[in-house]
Amino acid sequence: MSVTVEVQYGLEDGAGGDELPEREAFQQWAAAACAGRRERGEIGLRIVGLEEGTSLNETYRRRHGPTNVLSFPVEDLPPEDLPPLGDLVICAPVVWREAREQGKAPRAHWAHLTVHGSLHLLGYDHEREEDADAMERLEREILAGLGFPDPYAGEPSPLEDSESTKP
Repeated sequence: MSVTVEVQYGLEDGAGGDELPEREAFQQWAAAACAGRRERGEIGLRIVGLEEGTSLNETYRRRHGPTNVLSFPVEDLPPEDLPPLGDLVICAPVVWREAREQGKAPRAHWAHLTVHGSLHLLGYDHEREEDADAMERLEREILAGLGFPDPYAGEPSPLEDSESTKP
């Protein structure tokens, strides 16, 4: 499999970078989301703090404050050795806060948001109820295969705050 993930860290000083999953974990989670759907590609993943997360969410989604994950799919590019799938931006403080509030293990939440965002890069969305149901089923299946629990168990709604963003 040749889906690769280039991880960048853009956290402000003291933002808990030592508590982040290792690069290989992000690679594994994104590759699992792409398996059987897209065997070749490259994903840029940037882990950010509140300031950058807020700026990007306000710029691209016109929503105040940070969000957990933003997806920027690449569209209409000719194939290359490793065609780009797009970029993901995950806001670390939001991930930690949500995990704590939802009673989830932080690593499981990181995995979920990486899978969720990667599926957005592949064209999945949750705008309509039937699309949300299909995407959630796929997320559950992928995460179970990685050894993580159902991310939607006990949750009233899907990741309403995460979005696919087309710049």
